[in-house]
Amino acid sequence: MTTHHDTSWAGESEPAAPAPITPADVADAARLVSFGLQAKLLPARDAEYAELVRRHREDPPFARLADAIATGMGLVVLEVSPRAGMAVAAAEDSLFAVRMGDYSRRAASESTDRFLHGLAHLAVAAMAFPRPEDLADDAYLGRITVNGVDAFVRQACRRLEEQADAEGANTDPTSDAPGLEAAWRVWSRRTATGATKDARRLSGSTIGITAKAVLFLVDSGFLQKVSDDSGGTYRTTARYQLQVRDLAGSAAMGELLDLGVVPVSDGTASLLPPDTADDLVADAGLPFHSL
Repeated sequence: MTTHHDTSWAGESEPAAPAPITPADVADAARLVSFGLQAKLLPARDAEYAELVRRHREDPPFARLADAIATGMGLVVLEVSPRAGMAVAAAEDSLFAVRMGDYSRRAASESTDRFLHGLAHLAVAAMAFPRPEDLADDAYLGRITVNGVDAFVRQACRRLEEQADAEGANTDPTSDAPGLEAAWRVWSRRTATGATKDARRLSGSTIGITAKAVLFLVDSGFLQKVSDDSGGTYRTTARYQLQVRDLAGSAAMGELLDLGVVPVSDGTASLLPPDTADDLVADAGLPFHSL
């Protein structure tokens, strides 16, 4: 007697095997990473980029493949979304991390000036997202001006000078605050603008340093120019917001926060009322203390 086995149920009870990864999938994933490295490109401006972002969000195996390719290239994926595209940050040992070092060497030949450029970058981030909720809100667009950033740093310098005077340390900064405490003297002594014979702004002035830092951020897709007002007015991009979130826990950010200097969201120079420096706005501060 022949026994007939009904196997029709077997295919229904076993999950289908995942589709194998093809060379075309690898090429598409690598293409997505390459789009992410084009800082100024957004999915809204490129149909292929938008389709790859959609696939990353809806196809988990493809997302894992793209993320693995980025990791292998020394990149950290911060977000993949229609608003930011594939936003990536370079790990310290990544080939793509060279760009900031190149900027530093091009911008300043002396190590002191390189530190001032770093301080300018820190101040731009602080003014672009003046409250914790601004940094957390995906819809928030920060605005800064070159002159406003310089004014913000000078306000911080004045606060540091007051602290140093109160502690009797105005000629010898404390060893446990080597960062901002050492920088305020250089920034406050440096001319804000200066001028060449043809009335151009000196590149070594504090506003010149700030302008270079801002232009680097524009070239990196982090800021977009709005106007020439106040030395240049700029708005933030989603990519910059993600970068600042990633760096929000740095020690230098904490030092600036401890100063109690309150930036304003429109990037103007009036950072604190002149005669009421102790009457700070409730719950205001730099955007990094609650993250």
